[in-house]
Amino acid sequence: MTPESSSTTPAWFDISTPDSPRAKAFYQALLGWQVNALDETYALVGTPEQPDGGIGQAGDASPYVGIVVYFPVENVDAAVERAVGLGAKQVLGPLDTPMSRIAVVEDLDGNRVGLISR
Repeated sequence: MTPESSSTTPAWFDISTPDSPRAKAFYQALLGWQVNALDETYALVGTPEQPDGGIGQAGDASPYVGIVVYFPVENVDAAVERAVGLGAKQVLGPLDTPMSRIAVVEDLDGNRVGLISR
């Protein structure tokens, strides 16, 4: 996708927290989310067949704590390069996950924005 044709609809969200069990319980009680643990550090939110996001345990080496919304792009590496060229700071990746390629950048105001391609 070129910048002009990128989707404005989020493709994924990720909540990075210092207390993953507490966050999972909170969002399950608040919003009725189905949470499926992959391991003790990360859980998928939504159905196992079609998760919508995740909740993960932030550690000392975690690049951020908080929520990041991921927007779909055709090429994560090219989008990160474009973002950095526009003055953004690279926070995470690009890296491959079992389901996609992701990266996180920080915009000019410090907002974290996720980029994802599947």
